[in-house]
Amino acid sequence: MARSAIRRSLSEPPPPSRTPPRSPKPPSSGRGGGFGRVLRRIFVWLFALALLAAIALGVAVAVAAQSLPSFESLKSQAQGQMIVVRARDGSELVSLGPSYGKWLPIGEIPPVMQNAMISVEDRRYYDHYGVDPIGVLRSLFVRVESGKWRQGGSTITQQLARNVFLNNNRTFARKAREAVLAIALETKFSKQQILELYLNKVYFGGGAYGVDSASRKFFGHAGTELTLPEAAIVAGLVKAPSRYSPTADQAAAVERAKTVLSTMQDAGRITAAEAVNADFKTVKFAQEAGQNSVRYFTDWALPQLDLLVPENNEPVEVWTTLDPGLQRAATDALAKNAPKEAQGALVSMDRDGAILAMVGGTDYVTSNYNRAVNSVRQPGSAWKLFVYLAALEAGYKPDDAVVDEPVTIEGWSPHNSGGSYAGKIDVRTAFAYSKNTVAAQLGNEVGFSAVAAMARRFGITTAINTMPSMVLGTSDVRLIDMTRAFAAVSAKGTSIEPYGITKVNTTAGRVLYEHKALGGQQLVQPYVAAGITDMLQTAVNIGTGRAAQIGRPVAGKTGTTSSNKDGWFVGFSSGITTGVWMGRDDAHAVPGLMGGTAPARAFAQYMRIATARRPIEPFDTELKLPEWQLEPDDETNYGKNPEDYFYVDEQGNLIDPSRQRGAQPGEAPGRPEDYGQPPEDGGPPPAADGGFLDQATGKQVAKPGRAGQ
Repeated sequence: MARSAIRRSLSEPPPPSRTPPRSPKPPSSGRGGGFGRVLRRIFVWLFALALLAAIALGVAVAVAAQSLPSFESLKSQAQGQMIVVRARDGSELVSLGPSYGKWLPIGEIPPVMQNAMISVEDRRYYDHYGVDPIGVLRSLFVRVESGKWRQGGSTITQQLARNVFLNNNRTFARKAREAVLAIALETKFSKQQILELYLNKVYFGGGAYGVDSASRKFFGHAGTELTLPEAAIVAGLVKAPSRYSPTADQAAAVERAKTVLSTMQDAGRITAAEAVNADFKTVKFAQEAGQNSVRYFTDWALPQLDLLVPENNEPVEVWTTLDPGLQRAATDALAKNAPKEAQGALVSMDRDGAILAMVGGTDYVTSNYNRAVNSVRQPGSAWKLFVYLAALEAGYKPDDAVVDEPVTIEGWSPHNSGGSYAGKIDVRTAFAYSKNTVAAQLGNEVGFSAVAAMARRFGITTAINTMPSMVLGTSDVRLIDMTRAFAAVSAKGTSIEPYGITKVNTTAGRVLYEHKALGGQQLVQPYVAAGITDMLQTAVNIGTGRAAQIGRPVAGKTGTTSSNKDGWFVGFSSGITTGVWMGRDDAHAVPGLMGGTAPARAFAQYMRIATARRPIEPFDTELKLPEWQLEPDDETNYGKNPEDYFYVDEQGNLIDPSRQRGAQPGEAPGRPEDYGQPPEDGGPPPAADGGFLDQATGKQVAKPGRAGQ
């Protein structure tokens, strides 16, 4: 029994299990779990780095906050650089630098002023801790959308940190330091304290720091009395103090202020009714005291300090080339001779380029726009200087014959100012009487591009067109550039570089910069300069510039544009070159204005004073021509036999008469260098022959008796 039971139990299958067996797990590829682990690791590292950065930032802010001066120390800390500008005789022309009004506690600064500044510069001022992430993101968005940095994203606190502790360099390192300092300021001072510091230290232009100084400068009253329109004007200055300054352009200041009002309304700082009722006609701008024409010069010269003495914050003395007596004479000459409702400008420079006088308008207080260096106007016939320089360089001489007659060039027919034609005259007379037809013929012959190149060579920096009419001065130029060109002629064809600063030193006496005289470049040969000086002198003696005579040798040229819109006279005497321009800013016609009238008279009035203490200097007008340009009769005077001199045939080839007489039949006459002889000394450069070209290009030249080797 037992055995059968055992056999039966062995032969029967086991009963089914209640839990089904687990199916074997497929082998894992490891991709899903590995990617998750990588993400977790990246997250951990980023979190660790962010934590380290936060710790580093916290330490940096703590250290910066610990080192910050106290509130009272910051109140007494001044910004800006004092600059004393001196004339060539050492007298003080003007003292420029920071102007501080009364320090106003935040409770005394009108709320409209506070709200205007917050609306324009940092409307989330009370919602951030020194750095506004939303403002930074908005700035980046605008940068991506427009392709330019239009919004800086800097908060008021950041601006305060930059103005007090840093500079304006646009680098990431500076921005990082600025952010750290801004957060440090927020941790140490209250919002009201920071706003008080900012409003009393921010720069509003014209040397004014703080709202009280700005209010007194622009409106003539204390900052505690600022109205809404006035506050809008002041707040609008921070973005660009020079562009929106009421002393420079009241209309631009008001337009900017209207934008400020709109921003204040959008920010909820004023109501729509308050914005509409802000009447700018009630704003009375203060007249700037003590401003005169010297400021035209200082406005031109002082920006050069950034190049001459970069990164200097010490108080300095700037020694200039300006002569105070001549500056007064120049101002008076323009005031007495400029036509009614017309503007005028004058630039006068010494033989080395030193600016002796510079007047950019008839009244600096009314308009500080410097027409002597910034305005571009057509020079009229004064441009003929470059036409005749190009003609003289091409071989013309003052005594050469030309014909004043009607002419048409590429469909353009110039006319003389009087409508008459003189027929056959010489070059000197054509220039003296400013014959347009002759200038057109000469320009066409030498090439309009050659005239443009000559003008560029003599320092014209504005665009030059090469249409035929360009010979009559249809390209806009600057007065200082034209004066520089005539000064180069006075220097016998040597380039002149205008300058206004001779030395810069600290108030302690340490020299930071000193002007060094450099030799100019020879622009044209001396005989070309002598020839044009001859013609310029004739233009004053008997031509269109007779009103510029001063009782000593004067060389100069008049210029008048169509419809009497511009009048010019530029000339020189006794080493002083002076240019005068007159006209209206809107380019409307000025009745009776011609270069030979008011501008020439102003030139003469000024130059009588400018040259009074200088010796009379006759001009060097002797044409010492190069040997290749001498006439055959002149050759005899120089001891040469005309028959032995090389000459040019109809094709432009240099011919040796003696070689031609002895030439073998079938042998062409040619240049001396064609026969193994050196070219004549002083002759024009010979054209390159085949041998020279072969040698220059590396081609093998076969030698006699060795052909084929």
